[in-house]
Amino acid sequence: MLVVLVVAFGALAVRVTQLQAFSRDRFVAVGESQRVRTIALPAERGSIFDRDGRELALSVRQSTVWADPRLVDDPLGAAETLAPILGMEPAELQTRLARDAAFVYLARKVDDGIARQVNDLKLPGISLLDEPERFLPAGDLAAPLIGKVGIDNNGLSGLETKYEKALRGRPGTMVVERDPSGREIPGGVRQFVPSARGDDLVLTIDRSLQYETERALSAEITKAKAQGGMAIIMQARTGEILSMANLSVGDDGAVQPAPNNMTLTNVYEPGSVNKLITVAGALEERLYKPSDELTVPSTIRVADHVFKEHDPHPTEQWSITDIVANSSNVGSIMIGQKLGKHRLDHYMRAFGFGEKTAIEFPGESAGILLDTDKYSGTSMGTMPIGQGVAVTAVQMLAAYNTIANDGVYVAPKLVKATIDSDGDRRDTEPSEQRRVVSAKTAKEMTAMLNEVVRVGTGTLARIDGYTVAGKTGTARKPLEDARGYKPGAYMSSFAGFVPSERPELTAIVILDEPTPIFGGIVAAPVFADILRYGLRQFRIPPPAPVTPAGVPASDPGAARGVGEVGDPTGATGTIDPSPRPSKSP
Repeated sequence: MLVVLVVAFGALAVRVTQLQAFSRDRFVAVGESQRVRTIALPAERGSIFDRDGRELALSVRQSTVWADPRLVDDPLGAAETLAPILGMEPAELQTRLARDAAFVYLARKVDDGIARQVNDLKLPGISLLDEPERFLPAGDLAAPLIGKVGIDNNGLSGLETKYEKALRGRPGTMVVERDPSGREIPGGVRQFVPSARGDDLVLTIDRSLQYETERALSAEITKAKAQGGMAIIMQARTGEILSMANLSVGDDGAVQPAPNNMTLTNVYEPGSVNKLITVAGALEERLYKPSDELTVPSTIRVADHVFKEHDPHPTEQWSITDIVANSSNVGSIMIGQKLGKHRLDHYMRAFGFGEKTAIEFPGESAGILLDTDKYSGTSMGTMPIGQGVAVTAVQMLAAYNTIANDGVYVAPKLVKATIDSDGDRRDTEPSEQRRVVSAKTAKEMTAMLNEVVRVGTGTLARIDGYTVAGKTGTARKPLEDARGYKPGAYMSSFAGFVPSERPELTAIVILDEPTPIFGGIVAAPVFADILRYGLRQFRIPPPAPVTPAGVPASDPGAARGVGEVGDPTGATGTIDPSPRPSKSP
């Protein structure tokens, strides 16, 4: 027995030494884990403001109902009491209250009335926790652009996702020491690390102009029975986007915010608005002057396909200005063929096609621009007139803004500044710029775009007191599988800038499957409406008109119609047959 006792006490001594000397830290940690609880304190998400400091999105503290099931004496009774207040089934609440856990959510971010009722009940184990809830003071205004926030205060889409790191802030913690029944131990561990509020974003958007843009676009979608639409206004010199509208028609037929920011995530074939690049490239290469005349027939064959004007006409002598003003497809194809596929490709890429913008919006598309070695036989018939190439609305807007900005591309911009939790403001860097065409080419192109609005296909874009430069477009809409075009479906658009003598605002309007289909009828009036408001909002006076030498005025009676384009499959469709004024006396 002595030997046994000695061995037993020896083993016990070894074990005690092992626990006290070598495993002390591990067992201390186990003990603390049973008593010490860390509670996360969510940070308040930074706000999103318009350019003048008006709220577009902000966070407000709301109460969350939670429970410590260990302290709930009667799970069934508590569930039956809470169910009508929280609008939940008693069985579901009972299941949560009976869990083997120290923390369970019962209802997240309830309103103040519900929170007061729960608090007044004084139920054991039931508590309230403050959590920030995202609110949009202007309702659905610019919702696809701003994006959504999840129940856990995390960005799910739009700018909320892109700037998640800056907006979300830093969560805080509260460390408390509790006994096995869940009650706080007096004099125990208690540490508090406050949360840090996220940074605020100041956008380039003007809230009033955004509202007017969405209102005018919504009215035209309803009037034209369109499937949806997009509209953007940009400040010409800075690239700052002042409004960005994305609307679609729901299953109930009502116009509503689109499910995503289509202006940056969706692509479309631009049609005749793309002729800006074809003609600007030819002018820059000095292949033509605006006054040069071409012999333009009613049809033109490219490879195995014949492209037709919308209205047949005899072979005419039209100046480059006439071709632009009346949106002649045949004339534009002739210009594109002389420019050649390599130079055409160069200018489309120089104007920003085929790559994402500097905005780097979540889900943004780079568009679709084929390499020249992948051109088909009819590509030099379709590409010069904006078919067979796909762009985002922002890419096309930036191309027109390049002409408005004397031939210099200005990267589009959506965020003007950030403001940290201390109130310090940090302005974002100015938009990057690069020259695409000369100032001379830009001025010549502007003068021709003036003629589009003065006497051509875009007369409904006129704004009294101002000279407007712009271009209409009516492009066939591809099928969803991209194998051919949807019968009778068109994307109708107008892009331009004002005042054309000293451009301040550049805009684009696009309607999805409108009736009538013509960009000059459905998109141009919206362009005029929203820019009238923009000119007033930013107090932009009309400058004295200036016409560059060498750009002839277009004769309203010079052309009767515009082109008709076909795809390589042989199907044909109307392109930009916008109404034109009657022949001058």
